[in-house]
Amino acid sequence: MALDRWIALVLLGICIVYGYTAWFTMDGSLAPFMRRNPIWPSTFPKVLSIIGIVASLVILLGLEKGEEKIGDIDHRRLGDYFIGQALFLLGLMVVYALCLRPMGFVFSTSAFLIVGSFILGERKWHVMVPVALIATGAVWYLVQEVLGIFLRPLPFFMGV
Repeated sequence: MALDRWIALVLLGICIVYGYTAWFTMDGSLAPFMRRNPIWPSTFPKVLSIIGIVASLVILLGLEKGEEKIGDIDHRRLGDYFIGQALFLLGLMVVYALCLRPMGFVFSTSAFLIVGSFILGERKWHVMVPVALIATGAVWYLVQEVLGIFLRPLPFFMGV
């Protein structure tokens, strides 16, 4: 069995356990007044588990490949698969997580998006910077103002 099918099998097991938890154990501890709500805290995990199960089954059954045969990963030629870019992105994610609180959301997220797109090969700075700033500002506004969740926008030494 190919590597993608093994990963899909593992993800199928995880999604089944996650779905069982969402469908049967999360709803039992709800307060009585919350049981009349149309959307419960378990609604999103239920939807995620269903999507994960369907996607895993599609990969397991080979429905995503269609007529065209997609080659399996050749483990003898891992150097041909841009492992360096993947490792740099993983390192960048760790740095982003560590800088998020002290440097603030706006700076950390903008820097992550700009450096990440540079690692992936984008060289148009006049496109990268505005897109990163607009995306960061939109996400910050939605989380802070619409959802009402405090998200430190600026570094700790600038107040707020």
